[in-house]
Amino acid sequence: MMNELVTGYMSSPLGTIRLKFSGKGLFSLIFTDDPVNEFLPSKEMESCAGQLKEYFGGTLKAFDLKLDLQGTPFRKSVWIELLKIKFGQTISYSALSRKVGDIKAIRAVANANAKNPISIVVPCHRVIGSDGSLTGYAGGLWRKKWLLEHEGKYDQPGLF
Repeated sequence: MMNELVTGYMSSPLGTIRLKFSGKGLFSLIFTDDPVNEFLPSKEMESCAGQLKEYFGGTLKAFDLKLDLQGTPFRKSVWIELLKIKFGQTISYSALSRKVGDIKAIRAVANANAKNPISIVVPCHRVIGSDGSLTGYAGGLWRKKWLLEHEGKYDQPGLF
């Protein structure tokens, strides 16, 4: 039996974000175009929203959240590889396919990327075309572009 999901909403520079938590962790983070008042009904959700606000403010580069990744074993393997892409970095779909062990699985990798239920935290926005083009993003290409530009502004090596 699946745990009951708790749903909350927060504002972001990219519109409203809908968060869903299970008893195991963050289950879903998606953008919604519906204007909704901020509502964070649990401590876990407040912590997640706080980390997202730090991310949007440029002070957080790595999330520290429990995740409840639900999907096929293949999709989970792709999402786990996405978690390894560092802030401000990108990878091509073909390189991601190699990392999951099958260069011929580019379409399947792209599909798993598109089905990622936890945007931003599982950084599917960091996957781009081999030619550097921005291809596909469930939240809209304008959001993908914004996220990559945002990370680019704050991905500066330390001075010392």
